[in-house]
Amino acid sequence: MGYAVLHLLKPKGSSSSMSAHIERTVSPANADAELTHLNRELIEFPDTVTNRTEAIQHRIDTAGLQRKIGKNQLTAFNVLLSGSPVEMKQIEASGKLDEWCSDNLDWLRKTYGADNVVSAVVHLDESTPHIHATVVPIVTTERKKKKHEEQAKKRYRKKSPNAARLCLDDVMSREKLKEYQDTYAAKMAKYGLQRGVRGSEARHISTAEFYRETFAQTQAAKATLTELEQQKEHAQTELSKVKADVSKERLKNSAADVGSKLIDGVSSLLGTPKVVKTDMENRELKAKIEQLQSENATIRQHVETVRQNAASQITALKQQFDNREQELIKENNDQKSTLQKIYDLFPHVKELLSFERFCRQVGFGTEMIRRMFNCEDVSFKGKIYSHEYKRDYETDHSVAKVELDPTHKPDPNRPYKFRLTIDGSEVYDWFRQKQKEFLQKLGINPPEPKNNRGMKI
Repeated sequence: MGYAVLHLLKPKGSSSSMSAHIERTVSPANADAELTHLNRELIEFPDTVTNRTEAIQHRIDTAGLQRKIGKNQLTAFNVLLSGSPVEMKQIEASGKLDEWCSDNLDWLRKTYGADNVVSAVVHLDESTPHIHATVVPIVTTERKKKKHEEQAKKRYRKKSPNAARLCLDDVMSREKLKEYQDTYAAKMAKYGLQRGVRGSEARHISTAEFYRETFAQTQAAKATLTELEQQKEHAQTELSKVKADVSKERLKNSAADVGSKLIDGVSSLLGTPKVVKTDMENRELKAKIEQLQSENATIRQHVETVRQNAASQITALKQQFDNREQELIKENNDQKSTLQKIYDLFPHVKELLSFERFCRQVGFGTEMIRRMFNCEDVSFKGKIYSHEYKRDYETDHSVAKVELDPTHKPDPNRPYKFRLTIDGSEVYDWFRQKQKEFLQKLGINPPEPKNNRGMKI
């Protein structure tokens, strides 16, 4: 099975630049201009709206917002919906592309609200069919800062907690993003598309990065073509010189023919024999002309060969690029599948990989982390870093250990949880003790420690 592709993109810069890419007012390098007419808008705009940018503003104007929109507040975000190239081509070839588009539109409206989905354009002029959807993040839930505002001394006119407001953070919270991936994969399952690997380190290549790589390969092909064009121009210059020489020789030959005829006429009138020397020169000129014509034909053939070779090289480079792209896609899918098998067979590996990053942030090296992961008590001295207090703490001799957290209650999403101890104390308690000692040396009475909220990794 292939993978369902769902990316939520916060716009950088003005929305008009994104509209130019989506609506093809500017044609990107990886798009086939002959297929651009197949692209289409899946959303029917209101009567007064003609494009994506106007659709965003129309939704904001008609949503009944009570709060003023901030100067730098994002008013819309882009959703890219697609799948693995092989599976998407199969969907298109089997005539199910319209059904796929309809299911995507249904998922978008149920997930973000039908009125908030203001545009959805399907692109068929690139290598893989995909949809660019535009969503205005208008929500009607109570603001998260409500409790904080109730404690403030200054009172404001009470607003309805269910009033419409523009809030991208509510729509793109971590929990929501995970939920989107789950529900979208369930919607796409009937097309042979499954959810990506949870916790995968793989990252989506942005459009800009793809364009940069394609541009570099195109520039290399253009350099080869330029060199071949220069060779062709040189050959054409040589051919022009030959043609000029041939014209001169033809002129001389014509003059010689006229002279010969005049001499023949005079000779016949006077009764004298033909001049043998002039006849020999005439034959030599004719032989040279034939030689130049032969060389001219050879040069023409060479120029045609150079042109055909250049075209063949460009075709071969394009084929190599397409083949390599498919190989990379297959390798990426194989790696995702292998990583998922590792997570399924060894559930603790995923938790250890996340925990390894935390150990490195504290200041432990690869060898010490390896020993701690082998359940060894590792002695060390030196400095380690606390993110809570933003400083290093030094120890002459301490013992670090990684062990299962005895307070953790297993659940399907996180069956294991590890903790780091130093000198028998959890690392956060150890850091708090070191901070207390540091403040006491400065003559400062440290405040009472807050409750340990646990380690976030």
